[in-house]
Amino acid sequence: MEQLFEAIARSMDITASQVEAVMTLLQEGSTVAFIARYRKERTKGLDEEQIRQIEEAYQYQTRLEKRKDDVLRLIEQQGMLNEELRQAVMNCEKMAQVEDLYRPYQQKRKTKATIAAAKGLRPFAEWMLKLPFRGDVQKEAAMYLNEQVANEEEAINGAKDIIAEIVSDDAKVRDVVRTSMMKYGRIVTKEKKQHDDTMHVYQMYYDYSERIESVQPHRIMAIDRGEKEKVLQVSITFNEDYVEQWVLRHYLKNGHTIVKEVAGEAILDGLKRLTYPSVEREVRGQLSEKAQEASIEVFSMNVERLLTQPPIKDRWVLGFDPAFRTGCKLAVIDPMGTLKEISVIYPHPPKPQVEKAKQELLRLLNAYPISIIAIGNGTASRESEAFVAHLIQEKHLSVSFALVSEAGASVYSASDLARKEFPDLHVEQRSAISIARRIIDPLAELIKIDPQSLGVGQYQHDLPTARLKERLDFVVSKSVNRIGVNVNTASVELLKHISGLNATTAQNIVDYREAHGAIKLRSQLKEVPKIGAKSFEQAAGFLRIADGDEYFDRTGIHPESYALARKILELLHLKKEQMGSEEAKKAVSQADPEAFSEQLHSDVYTVRDILSAIQTPLQDYRDQFDSVLLKSNVLELTDLHVGDELQGTVRNVVDFGAFVDIGLHEDGLVHISKLRPHRVNKVSDVVSVGDIVTVWVYKIDEQRQKVQLSMVPIERS
Repeated sequence: MEQLFEAIARSMDITASQVEAVMTLLQEGSTVAFIARYRKERTKGLDEEQIRQIEEAYQYQTRLEKRKDDVLRLIEQQGMLNEELRQAVMNCEKMAQVEDLYRPYQQKRKTKATIAAAKGLRPFAEWMLKLPFRGDVQKEAAMYLNEQVANEEEAINGAKDIIAEIVSDDAKVRDVVRTSMMKYGRIVTKEKKQHDDTMHVYQMYYDYSERIESVQPHRIMAIDRGEKEKVLQVSITFNEDYVEQWVLRHYLKNGHTIVKEVAGEAILDGLKRLTYPSVEREVRGQLSEKAQEASIEVFSMNVERLLTQPPIKDRWVLGFDPAFRTGCKLAVIDPMGTLKEISVIYPHPPKPQVEKAKQELLRLLNAYPISIIAIGNGTASRESEAFVAHLIQEKHLSVSFALVSEAGASVYSASDLARKEFPDLHVEQRSAISIARRIIDPLAELIKIDPQSLGVGQYQHDLPTARLKERLDFVVSKSVNRIGVNVNTASVELLKHISGLNATTAQNIVDYREAHGAIKLRSQLKEVPKIGAKSFEQAAGFLRIADGDEYFDRTGIHPESYALARKILELLHLKKEQMGSEEAKKAVSQADPEAFSEQLHSDVYTVRDILSAIQTPLQDYRDQFDSVLLKSNVLELTDLHVGDELQGTVRNVVDFGAFVDIGLHEDGLVHISKLRPHRVNKVSDVVSVGDIVTVWVYKIDEQRQKVQLSMVPIERS
């Protein structure tokens, strides 16, 4: 086990004791979120991502060790295991290395080699591989004639087939071929003669070549899709001459052997017919897997930022779900997210009622203290944005609007959850409510939607479903727990993602507060059915009580640390009620966490967290991010000139750049090369979904109604 921890620690540049601490805590039933937040003293401050990586690495290493044991057992059963082979298997660090070593001993389906071996020709092949100086190949072949082998030529060909398979199964040979492809090879794509690519989606790959070592993940995803759709023909080229010369030298050490020509032909046949295609499939698989992991990473980062967008508090919002034929649905929402009124207007073709639509919108704005109109960014969004902006200018209204991503709104609107919440409303009306609530509390609303429906990723439909779901579930859990939830207002959908809870215990909390009224103390959670000591330990710190009987319950301080928190307050000469005050901030700024830790016999990580909570007890993790961009006018393509400076909201981040909403019908693209004056390796190092950024117009394509943007200043033309 120690060797396992050491291997993981080396791969992550941390200590083995940190790995051991994480695995011990996980095996004790602690969640990733709980360990990251409340067991920093054990892990030396590892975050959620590092803990997840340790867990995944441990699972991989466990599978690797099990596979090694299985392979050694299977080879031993054949009586073929020796100490050298055993050591080689035990030294493997990757699954592929183990499989390469096991390959010669695997039970194979019917091949040319197995057919030849069944005819009794394996000893003849082994004689050839001994590279004899003397003798005659034809005479030797004659010794193996039988009812199944009619003549010398058939015997020689059968032996060659066996040698070809031996070469193909050779771990050293496969490693040389694999290295040649991965480090020095190129991926080459050609246009197929007959295909259906009328939109020329894959045009850049019709005659394309790039080094495998430098090809970007999004290109691999595009190539894989183009091949799947039968538009592209894909292959890998590499220095075959070098590989073939190396393998010939490896096998034909004695250049004067009488079997040089025959064995050489068999060796090259094994390379070209068996090894190259097999390793190419393997390399293509590795490239695809790496590209898929990169896409999943991009997708998960985008979802995380979407979920952690700051809420706009204490504001009334009008949700505006745009449409042409069926009209624009409107929903008035109060600061708590409660629906106050539903309406519909028809400001657009095919049967526009513009004046009537204006009057209805004005009526709602006068009837309620609405300060923000949240407009969905789907069909008719830009036309609706223009309609709202013109009305604001015309009537000098003190209201702003924001374009809100409506991705997944229709999925939620048609869900059982939405039907249960608003049983008397139509799907479109529920969608307007969802759009409005995304302004008031993005997390609480977006948590109701399958993350795969949120529209922030690349090639998501080409990704392995199970792996994508697993990663997104982790991101959702991480986001919810970092933010924390109000135990008295949170929905079941939100509560079930809290550390230590599930759908059943989340529903039990909702049922408990409906039966007993608002929860006043965290300790009351122990009375909720199926929340035992372990569940309470894992969940309590993430469940906040805004107006309860214990001040600490509104903070991120865990109940297990309340006694320590009281002692720290005493040392600071503060009372609980002073937490967050200027006096508290000053006292904390002058405190010495290390000295407090030593004096109170506690770990410095917990002390620092408590001091932070005393300084800002109601701090929201989301406050560090940009809020929604509020506007009062619209932009047309004809208004733009190259070099214009604008503000926009990042809607999506992909490998090759970021899509930014600047108010046009289509989001503008900031290519990765235009993010910074210097080279950028990862787009996510510079921008995230939801960021408000300053951009300059780089190129205008009036025909396609598209704009290319730059985050590097450009002189106005």
